[in-house]
Amino acid sequence: MKPLVVLGDALLDRDLDGRVDRLCPDAPVPVVDDPQGLARPGGAALAALLAAEGSRSVVLITAVGDDTAGRELGTLLDRAGVELVDLGLQGRTGEKVRIRTAGRSLLRLDYGGPGGPVGTLTPGAGSALAAAGAVLVSDYGRGITSEPSVRHRLADLVGRTPVVWDPHPRGADPVPGVRLATPNRAEAEAFTRDLPAGTGLRGVTGRARALLARWRAAGVAVTTGAQGAVLVAGDGSPLVVPAPVVHGGDPCGAGDRFAAAAATCLADGGLVSEAVVDAVTVAAQFVAAGGAGALHLETDADAVAAAPYPRSAQEVVQATRAAGGTVVATGGCFDLLHAGHVRTLQAARRLGDCLIVCVNDDASVRRLKGPDRPLVAQADRVAVLEGLGCVNAVTLFGEDTPEAILDRLRPDIWAKGADYAVADLPEAALVASWGGEAVVLPYLAGRSTSQLIQEATRRAP
Repeated sequence: MKPLVVLGDALLDRDLDGRVDRLCPDAPVPVVDDPQGLARPGGAALAALLAAEGSRSVVLITAVGDDTAGRELGTLLDRAGVELVDLGLQGRTGEKVRIRTAGRSLLRLDYGGPGGPVGTLTPGAGSALAAAGAVLVSDYGRGITSEPSVRHRLADLVGRTPVVWDPHPRGADPVPGVRLATPNRAEAEAFTRDLPAGTGLRGVTGRARALLARWRAAGVAVTTGAQGAVLVAGDGSPLVVPAPVVHGGDPCGAGDRFAAAAATCLADGGLVSEAVVDAVTVAAQFVAAGGAGALHLETDADAVAAAPYPRSAQEVVQATRAAGGTVVATGGCFDLLHAGHVRTLQAARRLGDCLIVCVNDDASVRRLKGPDRPLVAQADRVAVLEGLGCVNAVTLFGEDTPEAILDRLRPDIWAKGADYAVADLPEAALVASWGGEAVVLPYLAGRSTSQLIQEATRRAP
């Protein structure tokens, strides 16, 4: 699986969250008592961190200063498994500090002005781009996307590698030919100030079409906050993707989550339309979960999930519960693992602190699928699944349904692909009996083992 490369301006974000129950005696401003600090990657570094939640390796090409914030940012990225390719920064590492209370921001302090990379694109950065399955350009208007060597390399790349460009009004225009550009509504308006003002869907679509022509992009998706996104590509009708209803939440980082999800989908071979649909869903879930402010970069439960193999499913469950984490399980045959399987597994892992995969053994697959299945023996199917970064343990079961293994593991969440309805899941009542929940996840349409077999048969000489 080729890595996802994120290129752009990295920041260090810091939240100081405290209690407010009084005003300052010398000014009508709130007093924030006992603020607790939490640092996390920001800008392009946040996009890389979010992309690294799945099984795909992630490389971040950016420019970081030789200062305290830069070193702290490097440590956070290393803990998250993101490979950092540092071009060197002219000036101080950008840092944004939010003063917050009860989940709401009172004030933001910004440090570090614009400052591009020290030199041209390094050989290491060029090698990373050449090996990428997809590239996400995360522009925060601090100079990297204006560097001529960077633009030249990206212009050479767009014809053979999917490039998603998340633009910034103070940054450079996308290089011609990018697969998808993802401005939000305010950014799209800033980029098209020369156009007559438009309102509603017609206005968003008009600006998107103007940017599509101006940037010579294959597609432009304008994100519209709680309304979702509008995609224009070619001369066809716009694709309007409504967002799931979210009550509350924090939109901080939603644009980065959208762009990272879209780039990951394209790296997996998805269509631009599939990428936008998936990204809207993922971004809405991210906002509902508390946005960037709710990210936990180093918890006991995360340490349990990251522990090396070999460990049994029961050991992972026990250790995760001891750390106060949430156990997620899913199941299936996983014969000829394909992109649809991987996407569902990645989505399932994001629901909790560990993922247990329950796999039908060879005998049960034959009963369910026919005498010619499975094509891949159970030992190999288990080995492939264990190699995915989003999977923490794999266990075999021999029954036609997974009720027995579920009763032994008792996960908090049982997740299946969206070709099921919750009411139709035979395991739903069992999982509910110990207080768990059965959920369905979006399934990547058009991917199935049966289709792979049919296509292989058709092509056989």
